[in-house]
Amino acid sequence: MSDVETGTVTTKVPARLDRLPWSRWHWMIVIGLGTVWILDGLEVTIVGNLSAQLAKPGSGLEITQAQVAGTAAALYVAGACSGALFFGWLTDRFGRKKLFLITLVVYLVATLLTAFSFSAWWFFLFRFVTGFGIGGEYAAINSAIDELIPSRHRGRIDIIINGSYWLGAAGGALLTVPLLNDLPVNIGWRLAFGLGVVLGLAILLVRRHVPESPRWLFIHGRDREAERLVDDIEHRIGKDDLTEPKQSITIHQRKSIGFVRIAHTMVALYPKRTVLGLSLFVGQAFLYNAITFGYAQILSTFYGIDTHTGYYFAVIAVGNFLGPLLLGHLFDTVGRVPMISATYIGSGVLLLGTAWLFDQGVLTAVTLTACWSAVLFVASAGASSAYLTVSEIFPMETRAMAIAFFFAVGTAAGGIAGPLVFSSLVQSGVPRDTALAFGIGGVVMIAAGLVEVFLGVKAERRGLEDIAAPLSTAEAGT
Repeated sequence: MSDVETGTVTTKVPARLDRLPWSRWHWMIVIGLGTVWILDGLEVTIVGNLSAQLAKPGSGLEITQAQVAGTAAALYVAGACSGALFFGWLTDRFGRKKLFLITLVVYLVATLLTAFSFSAWWFFLFRFVTGFGIGGEYAAINSAIDELIPSRHRGRIDIIINGSYWLGAAGGALLTVPLLNDLPVNIGWRLAFGLGVVLGLAILLVRRHVPESPRWLFIHGRDREAERLVDDIEHRIGKDDLTEPKQSITIHQRKSIGFVRIAHTMVALYPKRTVLGLSLFVGQAFLYNAITFGYAQILSTFYGIDTHTGYYFAVIAVGNFLGPLLLGHLFDTVGRVPMISATYIGSGVLLLGTAWLFDQGVLTAVTLTACWSAVLFVASAGASSAYLTVSEIFPMETRAMAIAFFFAVGTAAGGIAGPLVFSSLVQSGVPRDTALAFGIGGVVMIAAGLVEVFLGVKAERRGLEDIAAPLSTAEAGT
């Protein structure tokens, strides 16, 4: 589709949004949009911890543990990649709000239907559709959050929100313990999926009140609506205490941006940033998707733990969330480049150490969990910063599509191939095979950290339009 220009406008909307103090309105944005990551964590962890239970006779499904941890996991990620690209394009074209409502509904319906699975093919199908909805969420939500949160808070808030995935993971891990031990084998796993739907419905109620991005509105010819929306936000916060910003931006408004121009922007205008985004996403995808998807399988295969895996994973999940929570503010103060490179390289080195200890046979289920907690405390902040990076360093018109592209390519590389290969390595029962998978994840993570050292962008405390000027700016031409 070609660009369709509708007019030229000068606006202070970005500067007005960036100079806002933190308020209850911003908390509404965080709760309405960010909490979906908790749902994703809940979803993935439930499946991972239920893998052994689903494979038992009487579960209602003729499925093996390797199929749950391998095939179903890969289909979930394939759906997420497809959904990110599909909904990412729609998000940039039709707006953030419409799509972050649609994608949540897709996720809820698919999760509910997963709970009613009666055969392996049905389970596989709706794991794919559930991932399809979640992938769309990543593109729509990250772009909306970055465009609504003030620049001085953007790094910390974005990283903590993405890290909140692990709150859901901890909840899912603990939830599976009573569901696996206190309920019939064919009932517990169905209730686990059903509870995820209930939580999603609560999030949907809050999300209805989240507005469209004013940045998206004024670029797409709805500048009056954008101004009224920012006026309303300022009124809620207390306009009398706010100073009028001096910065303004002049843009050529468009109804749509051509797909060819989006591709040209990423490849021709920002080739180094494209390499950076791909590296960060592939690194974190290998470390996480190639390993944590099969954690329950590791406990079952090497330590004979089938029904209490949730306790172990809950400990790991807490470490994952504490990383972004405690380190997130440093990405705004110390800076993006030093913190992203340090968390990527540091977690990769720790993972290589864990691989060596596992290969030597000196780790128990408890000490392996402790090692993983240390690795992922550091890695989680880094992985969250990958989403922050790609949502900051490309022009506004391409933001959702950029997030979708890097998520899809990086996650496909590590998240589809990873679980398939990793589940086979674990299933062999040979410690060195599993250590090899750990080692691959560690090396790829370190390589991504080195790319950040050389190609990283200093985006801390800068406005989005300063980091990457919109394609529609008058100065950039048309």
